[in-house]
Amino acid sequence: MSTTSRRTVLAALAGAAAVPLGATSAAASPPSTVPATSSAASASLGSPRSSVTLGPIDPAYFTDVSLGTLTTAVVPGTPERLEVTSGSRRIAVLTRGARTVVLAGPRRTFTENKQPFADDFRRTLPDPDLPVADRAYWGTSPAGGSWSTLGPVDTDYSVVPGSAAIALTTDYASRHATLRDDGITDVDVRSTAGFDKVPTGQACSYALSFGYQDTHNNYRARLSFLTTGTVELRVEKEVADTVTQLTAATTLATGVPAGTEWTVRVRREGARIQVKAWRTDTAEPAAWAADVTDTTFAKGRVGLRALANQGCANLPVTLVVSRFQVDAATWQQPPTVTHDSWVRVLTAPFDGNWTSALEQTVRRWAGSPAPDVLSHAAAFLPGAPRVTTSATPATGSQVMGEAGYGYLDPRGYRYEGADFHEYMGIGWTFPDGTSTGPSTRQAGNLDCSGYTRMVYGYHMGVPVAAGEDTSRTRIPRQSRHMADYTPGTRIDRTDGTNPPAAEQLQPGDLLLFNADSGDDTVTATVDHVGIYLGPDSAGKRRFLSSRKTGNGPTMSDLGGASLLDGTGTYATALHTVHRI
Repeated sequence: MSTTSRRTVLAALAGAAAVPLGATSAAASPPSTVPATSSAASASLGSPRSSVTLGPIDPAYFTDVSLGTLTTAVVPGTPERLEVTSGSRRIAVLTRGARTVVLAGPRRTFTENKQPFADDFRRTLPDPDLPVADRAYWGTSPAGGSWSTLGPVDTDYSVVPGSAAIALTTDYASRHATLRDDGITDVDVRSTAGFDKVPTGQACSYALSFGYQDTHNNYRARLSFLTTGTVELRVEKEVADTVTQLTAATTLATGVPAGTEWTVRVRREGARIQVKAWRTDTAEPAAWAADVTDTTFAKGRVGLRALANQGCANLPVTLVVSRFQVDAATWQQPPTVTHDSWVRVLTAPFDGNWTSALEQTVRRWAGSPAPDVLSHAAAFLPGAPRVTTSATPATGSQVMGEAGYGYLDPRGYRYEGADFHEYMGIGWTFPDGTSTGPSTRQAGNLDCSGYTRMVYGYHMGVPVAAGEDTSRTRIPRQSRHMADYTPGTRIDRTDGTNPPAAEQLQPGDLLLFNADSGDDTVTATVDHVGIYLGPDSAGKRRFLSSRKTGNGPTMSDLGGASLLDGTGTYATALHTVHRI
C-alpha cells in the first residue's frame, strides 16, 4: 500500500458495525449497547464525519490457549447453523452453504455524522415532463438532502444550471427553502445570493436560516436590501411568529447595485452564534460581525428565507442563489452501533462438517482485530482516508477512501453504474473473459451494488460477474440479480405482502430492497442492496449502503432512514435477506 498503510487505516476503521453475537440465536444473551448520547456528547464541528473505535482490549482475545477446548452444536432453525463455544463463551457461528462467519471479538463502535457538502445547483428544475404533483422545485442537494420549498406558490421556485431562484411575486409573504435534515445542531454554513433589482417602496431581504423548526420558529441571519441600496445585517429568532432581534442592525454597505452577490456565513457551536456577511467579490472578513448566545432551538434544518416587505413597489423581485454550502455540521443524535461481532469469509462455503482445518481457522480468527468485512465497508464512508495499492492489476489505484455515488445528470439525479473497478479508475477482466473499461466520470464513486462488490468481491475475494450470471458462483452486477444469483444461502424473503421478519439476520448479510426509486432505467422487483450492520443505540436495526441522496456509502437518515424497523422506506421495502 502507498499513501496510507492499509492495515493502519482498517485498524482505525475496524468496526463498521454489526449485531452482537447474542442476536444470532434465541438462547444467546441480549446485546449490550452504549447510550445514544455517548457519541453526540463528544461530537463537534471538528469531529471526523465517520469513525470506528475499539473499546478496552481483553488480552485473552489474542491467545489460542485462552480458548481451551472448542465445542460445537447445531442451532435450531433454517438455515442450519453451527455454534462454536469455549466453555460458556460463544466464539463463532457458521452457516451451512455460506462463506461468511460471525465471530466474537473486541467491542467496537461505529458512528456517522453529517458530511460537508456544497450545492451549486447544476440542474434544471422543475421538470416539465413530470406531473405537477411530482415536480421537485429545487430538487436534491449533493449529499445534503432534498430541498423543501414553502410559500406561497410552488412556481415561485426554480433552478437552472448554476443557480436557484426565489421569485417574490407578492409582498409580505415569506418564502422558505430548507433541507430536509431536522437533526442538525452545531453547524458552519454559508450561502451566496443576490437580488436582481434594488427594491422600491420597501425593502427586500434574504436570510440564512438555521435551527429551523418550521416557518414560525427558527433562527436566521438576515440581509436587508433597502431602497437606497444600503445592505444591513440582522441576527434574529422567530418563536411562534414573534421575532426577537438578537443583534442590532449593522450597516454593511451603501449604494449597492442590483445583482450584487452577498455571502452570509453562520457558525453555531452550542449556544454560541457567530455571523458575518460580505460582498462575494471581496475577501471574507476575518472578524465576525455578530457574536451572540441563545439556546432556544437545540437542533433544526438549515436553509434560506426571502421576503419583500409590505409596500415593495417593483415586484417581481428575484433572489438568485448560486451556492449553498455546509462546511461542517453535527447531528444531535448521530447513528451509532456498538457490538463485538466481526465478519470473516471462508475460502469455500461451509458444508456442515466441523474439521480440524476449520477449527484452526476459527482459532486464528477468534478475537482478532485484523480487518474484516465490516472494516472494509467502513473504509468508504464520509471522511475515510484515501488508500492506494501496489498490487496488480490495480497498481497505484485508490482501493479505499470516501466514495460518492455517481455524477449528476442535467436534472440533478445521480447516474448509477459506478462499479468497484470504476471507483478505482481502471478496467477489469471478469472470469468469463468479459472486459470492461474504466469510466473517468465515475472514478471515486460506487453505486449500491458496486459498493457491495467492492467490499465482498475486491477486498474479501468472493468472485464477481460481469453481468447477470445465473451460476450462483459469482456476485452479479445488479441488485435485482443479486437477490436470486448471489453465491451463498437465502435467509428470508417477502411473502409478497409483508417484509420478511429476518429472524436469523446477522452482521454482513445482504439486504435487498424493492425501494421503487422511480428513476431506474429498468423496472425491477429489487432495486437496492445494502450490508446489515446491527442494532443502533436505540435498538433499531441499521444497514450500510451506497445511496443517491447521501451521495455514497452511509448508515444515516437522508432520503429515508437506513433502518429495518418502523414504517420508513426501507423498513417496508425489504425484499430478500441473503448470506454470502
